Amino acid sequence: MSESPAFEIRPRVFAQPPSYVVSSVVALLVFGLLALIISLQQNLDRRIDSHVAKIEQLAQLPRAEFLKPALLGYHHLGADVLWLRLLQVLGKKKNTSDEYEWLYHALDVVTTLDPQYAYAYYVGGVVLTNDANRVDLSNRLLEKGHRENPGEWNLPFLLGHNHYFVLGDATKGADYIGKAARTSGAPDFLPGLATRMHAEAGNPEVALEFLEALWRENPDLVVREKLETRAKEVMIERDLRMLEQAISHYQKKYQAYPKTLMELVSTGYLPRIPEEPFGGSYELNFRTGQVTSSTHPTRLKVFRRDLESGM
Repeated sequence: MSESPAFEIRPRVFAQPPSYVVSSVVALLVFGLLALIISLQQNLDRRIDSHVAKIEQLAQLPRAEFLKPALLGYHHLGADVLWLRLLQVLGKKKNTSDEYEWLYHALDVVTTLDPQYAYAYYVGGVVLTNDANRVDLSNRLLEKGHRENPGEWNLPFLLGHNHYFVLGDATKGADYIGKAARTSGAPDFLPGLATRMHAEAGNPEVALEFLEALWRENPDLVVREKLETRAKEVMIERDLRMLEQAISHYQKKYQAYPKTLMELVSTGYLPRIPEEPFGGSYELNFRTGQVTSSTHPTRLKVFRRDLESGM
């Protein structure tokens, strides 16, 4: 009878880690990367001088095409974290021009990580136009959003505003409003507004209707204040056209321009002289027949083309 060995050598078998361990490690890596992004932005905040912000310090956020694969499928979470960081910048009363450049870059990253983040397109488009005066960046962001979210009516609506009022292209602005009107879920008033804009592009009354629609749809008090200011500017254009038309009729009858605007009232061409909406006055050059506003001597861009063509 043979004796059993005191011990025997067995091959070592390595157990596979449970799936929850692997998931936990991946999650830790992802959250570590997100923490790195937040830390980077906080470091930038400490380094940026309050008066001079350098663009190279504001643009260190990785491009989305590099960041998205690194997030290992958690790119929607990454978009949410970056959006929360963006809100801190948007909440400032005034940003530098470089910060707005960074803002656009960050918005581009957020909306590439999550292309259906429609609210980011909308807010970014409004801020870049109204606060940064960068309609080029606003349009770039909104056009991207419109491509990725064809069911969102407010994105072509904002593009219509940018082209109509900021760039002075009433026809293209009306085209975008038409696209918004054809989108499912668009407000009931939009198709009628789009039709009027196409038929009467450059008409101040239509512009006022458009601004009222924008005002109703935007809850932001700062943006509403800007829209009210723009509405008053359009009222000036409406009043100037009315005064110029009356002056033209006066000139045809009397073969001379009136000496004062009140002559238009005394001769029956106008019931009264309209009040200048900013508290100023309308002033007549009796030699040329031109009327200007004392507070806004420059005409709005959106109305210049039809004035030059004699419409």
